[in-house]
Amino acid sequence: MAEFQRFGSSPRVKVVQKSSTGEFYVDYRDSENLRRMLTPNGKIQSRKRTGLNAYEQRLASAAIKRARHMGLLPYTSATL
Repeated sequence: MAEFQRFGSSPRVKVVQKSSTGEFYVDYRDSENLRRMLTPNGKIQSRKRTGLNAYEQRLASAAIKRARHMGLLPYTSATL
């Protein structure tokens, strides 16, 4: 039997890591994983799409904004 998949669904991205001290963090320099959290237009995907909890989503959005400011990620879809 064929395996079913929802339409428009993308694999969930795991960007949150745990440090040796037990704290959660998201590396803003890991632009490939952060880029997968963006829509084709360059917007940050919702928690429902990414599968992160509220705290992890805040960490991820701050890392994306920091990477945009540093020039690692684009602000718009013109360069995606």
